[in-house]
Amino acid sequence: MSMTERHKKLEKNVTLLAAATLVTVAIGGIVEIAPLFWIDNTIEKVEGVRPYTPLEQAGRDVYIREGCYVCHSQMIRPFRDEVERYGHYSLAAESMYDHPFQWGSKRTGPDLARVGGRYSDEWHVQHLKDPQAMVPESIMPSYSFLADTDLKISDPAGVLMTLQMVGVPYSERDVERAAEDLLAQADPERDAEDLQERYPKSQIRDFDGNPDRVTEMDALVAYLQMLGTLVDVNSAAAQEELGREKGR
Repeated sequence: MSMTERHKKLEKNVTLLAAATLVTVAIGGIVEIAPLFWIDNTIEKVEGVRPYTPLEQAGRDVYIREGCYVCHSQMIRPFRDEVERYGHYSLAAESMYDHPFQWGSKRTGPDLARVGGRYSDEWHVQHLKDPQAMVPESIMPSYSFLADTDLKISDPAGVLMTLQMVGVPYSERDVERAAEDLLAQADPERDAEDLQERYPKSQIRDFDGNPDRVTEMDALVAYLQMLGTLVDVNSAAAQEELGREKGR
């Protein structure tokens, strides 16, 4: 029996077609799901990677709430044009504490994986308020309301505890100090030494230009300014980890 005849027989027999479909879907599902059981072994932590501060996490939540991920990816592919435009390609470990992660193929605006420190706080604020004033060809809508909206997180400690449950290594001290840390990071007048010790490379300052209040703009800019800044891809240790990832 030729391959064409076998295919016709399969198409005409509902039971055989259903069984073949089930087997195909099962194989595809196993291929997708099985690697998740060994995810701890496939993603090696790179030096410098840490959980988000409460303010950065709040900014990330605003980022997701407003649908920023629909137009901006956070995944620099290991291709020459990508690396030359955006910087070193993304490492899996850099997103190991993201829930949900922001890797993906959709990209209308620039990739933001390494946008941290590339522009000033003032640039980000003005860009969010009036995108076309900063980038005339931009199709991004205005998010000026973020600067007028006080940041209200009903239970900062609860947010961190929830993330603890899915594997983010927040300490009990982090959870206990969550509410204080949230405000301290946006207020340079507060003592943030303990915050910086627990969250290395955390940036302490007023982000939105209005030191009298902590707004959603503060949180979002704080999040954007830390993207891609935690890992020193030029360090010897990081290069060793990069080599391992590249060789997989």
